[in-house]
Amino acid sequence: MDRLLSKLGIASRSTAQEWIRAGRVRINQRIVRLPGTWVSWPGDNLSLDGKPVQESSKRFIVFHKPKGVVTTHQDEKGRKTIFDVLPQELRALHAVGRLDQATSGLLLLTNDTTLSSFLTDPKQLVPRLYLVTVRGEVTDERRQAAIVGLIDQGERLHCESVTIQKRSGRESHLEVTLTEGKNREIRRLFKALGHEVTRLRRIQYGPFVLSDLQPGAWRELPIEEARTMLQSRTSSI
Repeated sequence: MDRLLSKLGIASRSTAQEWIRAGRVRINQRIVRLPGTWVSWPGDNLSLDGKPVQESSKRFIVFHKPKGVVTTHQDEKGRKTIFDVLPQELRALHAVGRLDQATSGLLLLTNDTTLSSFLTDPKQLVPRLYLVTVRGEVTDERRQAAIVGLIDQGERLHCESVTIQKRSGRESHLEVTLTEGKNREIRRLFKALGHEVTRLRRIQYGPFVLSDLQPGAWRELPIEEARTMLQSRTSSI
């Protein structure tokens, strides 16, 4: 049932699970508290807080995540989340992937699970472009090593491309492209290569760009426009 609520664009799957466990969801007038409860849709009468559940209109948001907030609906440590920055009307959306607390830049939000699944599927190799500042001078050899990759905690970390924009003995400014979204991949990779990341900002995700959005600001793309921008990559969106 939690999966259905997510696919209908009502809430993220984790939020739906919280609602179900709290007894806010009914199937055919019967309260259910197990998120995995089977529901026949359409067919069964599904309600939330006594109101019939209907499929939400699909939305797609381009957001400039500020540094210092976490990408989640709620945080067990009490940290500020992206939904403390965004308006209440967007709380039913889920983030497409994550940016860690210290990373700023482009974050996509939607309630279209087909679109978000495509964007986060490692097999699709959707490029993500970052501006990265690291301590020390990144040599051509280390730039190449970042592309070749290395094993860290059982995972292969690597960049699709690395462009050195400026470098000195103190720091280097890079443009880095990834095609997978492993946890803290850029930070872990460059730390292993001897360069601490001091600034990290995502400026592009697939065809979607940050452009001139200021930190904390967002803009909405019509869902059909977002789908069209990805249409050439697959026929399933």
